[in-house]
Amino acid sequence: MNPFLEHQALLTRRQLFGRGATGLGVAALASLMKQDASGAEPSHSALRTPHSAFPNFAAKAKRIIYLFQNGAPTHVDLWDYKPRLAELHGKPVPEEYVAGKRFSTMTGKADGKLMLQPVEPFAQHGQSGAWVSRFMPHTAAIADKLCFIKSMHTEAVNHAPGINLFLSGSEMPGRPTLGAWMSYGLGVETQELPGFVVMTSISKDTTCGQIFYDFYWSSGFLPTRHSGVKFRGSGEPVLYLSNPDGMSAQVRRGLLDDLAQLNELKLREFGDPEIATRIAQYEMAYRMQTSVPELTDFSKETQATLDLYGPSVKQQGTFAYNCLMARRLIERGVRCVQVMHAGWDQHNSLTTELYNQCRDTDQPSAGLVLDLAQRGLLDDTLVIWGGEFGRTPFIQGDIKERKRWGRDHHPYAFTLWLAGGGTRPGLTYGESDDLGMNVAKDPVHVHDLQATLLHLLGIDHERLTFKFQGRNFRLTDVHGQVVKGILA
Repeated sequence: MNPFLEHQALLTRRQLFGRGATGLGVAALASLMKQDASGAEPSHSALRTPHSAFPNFAAKAKRIIYLFQNGAPTHVDLWDYKPRLAELHGKPVPEEYVAGKRFSTMTGKADGKLMLQPVEPFAQHGQSGAWVSRFMPHTAAIADKLCFIKSMHTEAVNHAPGINLFLSGSEMPGRPTLGAWMSYGLGVETQELPGFVVMTSISKDTTCGQIFYDFYWSSGFLPTRHSGVKFRGSGEPVLYLSNPDGMSAQVRRGLLDDLAQLNELKLREFGDPEIATRIAQYEMAYRMQTSVPELTDFSKETQATLDLYGPSVKQQGTFAYNCLMARRLIERGVRCVQVMHAGWDQHNSLTTELYNQCRDTDQPSAGLVLDLAQRGLLDDTLVIWGGEFGRTPFIQGDIKERKRWGRDHHPYAFTLWLAGGGTRPGLTYGESDDLGMNVAKDPVHVHDLQATLLHLLGIDHERLTFKFQGRNFRLTDVHGQVVKGILA
């Protein structure tokens, strides 16, 4: 029997599929292997080259900083002023506002729930006259730089599905997230740092924190090189960047070269793009040994800059620290920075822990916008502030026990704000009804927001797709309309 035919007949199923793969990863490896021993940037890196079809048109934004507030900030206590809530305080919610609506299991049916007035008073700010609560004085001071959307709505009524819908377009895990789509469609701008970075924080001593699941920054079915890289809140931002004791940079370089050759053999045999990703990640880690220490060194920041972000800016793991890191990351070419802060789940702590949340996030958020504006970066950097849904205008708990006032999850109308990146400053877009219960004007769904973000990046959301399991997927699923009214 012919030995070649005999060998083919003995191939395992795994080998057959492996050798029959597309071999797309070979192109990425070829460009990576052009680097010299010092890790110099190749002239044509596959990790740097954007998808050939994008951008589709001139972009207003080059990068995104997403200040995601896990746990759902209460729109009726922070941004959406409704005088009628005070008038109806302690009275049952009108039936026509909640009939047939689904709330979380903690509320169940809303029938008979009592209306709750805002915890702190509101006032108008700036030339735009935007209404902002006394909870957020620093954000109120920059109201004319912000674009408020007060007509957001979603289907999700629980945290993880709601967060995942905002970040990936699906309530179920497994889809690529916004930063991964950006990396896939637009490529990366730096070889020294990942193109998509995530940082998380939580207010100290909070009782209402949310879990940070890895799928919030996943690449889903896209190649894993597009996944977000999470920077830790203590110690080394990224594990295992430092060389072990006794290992010099030259020895490590040699080990990586030898390891790349071994991986290349498997890549040639199977053509699996994930092997090329593995090689690329080793190379990225090698470069980050130099870039990350410089990135995290705040010693050259002026005191005036540090003061913008508040007193906890130098404490690693705080929201303020992460906001300053976000600015430093985008200055160095990172395309998407996802800053996630948990603790907004005030089911019974509106009069206690909500104060802590606002204290920890208000000044750093406003400081980031001011810092970007002063450096000329706000024009092409889009900043987003918001959570996965809002909170009910009616109370959760006993209205006679003020220290335990709370609000449940509310998907039918809520608020977020944007700044820079081609959005209209000083604008309030959309309206909720007189109780902040339902959208009354210019509704904006989660998929509409996603379509708009991609539009600002120069991407037609219907064209940024990836074929998986027999059909083309996109961030906006099969929905989404660009919200033209907020575009500058």
